[in-house]
Amino acid sequence: MIRISSQQIFSGGINRLQDLSAQLNKTDEQIATGKRVNRPSDDPVAAARILKLDQEVKRIETYERNAQLANNRLGQEESAISSSLDILQRVRELTVQAGNGSLSASDRLSISSEMKERLQQLAQTANTQDASGEYIFSGFQGGSPAYAKEAGEWTYQGDEGQRMLEIDDGVTVAISDNGKEIFDRIPATASGALTGPLPFPVPTSDGRINSISVINRSDLQAGGFSTIEVRASASILGGELDGLDVLNTDGTINKTVPFVAGEPVTVNGVQFTLTDPVDGDIFTIETGEKQSVFKTIENLISGLDNLSKSGSAGSDAYNDLIAGSLANIDNAQESFILKQTELGGRMNSVESTQAFLEDSALYSKEIRSQLQDIDYAEAISTLSFQSFVLQAAQQSFARVSQLSLFDRL
Repeated sequence: MIRISSQQIFSGGINRLQDLSAQLNKTDEQIATGKRVNRPSDDPVAAARILKLDQEVKRIETYERNAQLANNRLGQEESAISSSLDILQRVRELTVQAGNGSLSASDRLSISSEMKERLQQLAQTANTQDASGEYIFSGFQGGSPAYAKEAGEWTYQGDEGQRMLEIDDGVTVAISDNGKEIFDRIPATASGALTGPLPFPVPTSDGRINSISVINRSDLQAGGFSTIEVRASASILGGELDGLDVLNTDGTINKTVPFVAGEPVTVNGVQFTLTDPVDGDIFTIETGEKQSVFKTIENLISGLDNLSKSGSAGSDAYNDLIAGSLANIDNAQESFILKQTELGGRMNSVESTQAFLEDSALYSKEIRSQLQDIDYAEAISTLSFQSFVLQAAQQSFARVSQLSLFDRL
């Protein structure tokens, strides 16, 4: 026979009541927090998985913020370039208007005045700042304006850096472009000038080169020269000029092409006209230069303000200025459009990554919820049952605790 003392009865009853109370408190805590696992001891395996999922969700949220920042920066850059295109289009319209032969000098000055305003607008666009106050086209020098006016000309002040941002594991995207690449490195139309005579004395020359254009890019590339030097020559000493010597870089003759003064001539895919040359005149043609869009507009403004159309030389120079400026503006517009296309590709990439991150975050949160969150209906039902059991146990213990052998004496 097992003997049970009153002390054992009381200790067992109290322990049972404490266990039931602890279970009730745990369920109540789960309902209050909405979580099935509030501490590792509640479910060690689930707690470990929840911890990893928490880290994954935080990683995804960090990348989502980066992706949003990248999207905002690229959107702002695209907007700035779009505004620049609008300004260039207006400058082009004014340039076409300036080419009207019936305009007076005052008309040209009026056009020049508006171009100066448009140039200022373009500079302001190139100095666009982001929400944090950094200049988006300054490369790594975001604290300084991309362009500043020095000696009457707009010059680039930043560096050639390009900022990158990681938007997912192993996925980076460029979120900036330096202004030198966008606004400065614009292919310039071919240009030329009288650069010198032969070493021996020749009369002072009034020769000039006009109407320069690249009509065959393949021939130009095949020629291998970005700078072409031609020298007017006569096949008979003292005779009429009838040829152009195309010079090598060391001054030797590469080839000689026929030439008639005032008639277009083509050398290595470049067409031009020479007017009033003398024997020995050397003309240098540049075909591979880059020119800032600001410099193009500044040269155009200077020409409108200062060039006189009186005389054939002045008229040729003015016409060449208009034609060259139109070609350079077209090149700048094409360059801006290509950059817009590139930015569109980057933005599409960012948006695709954002969609992937959003799906990944949703999937991770769903799994975490399955491991961590409680079923409220089940928990409330369990709480009611545990409360009922605790109440019954308390009442039972109250009655049992009153029993004693002394009641039977």
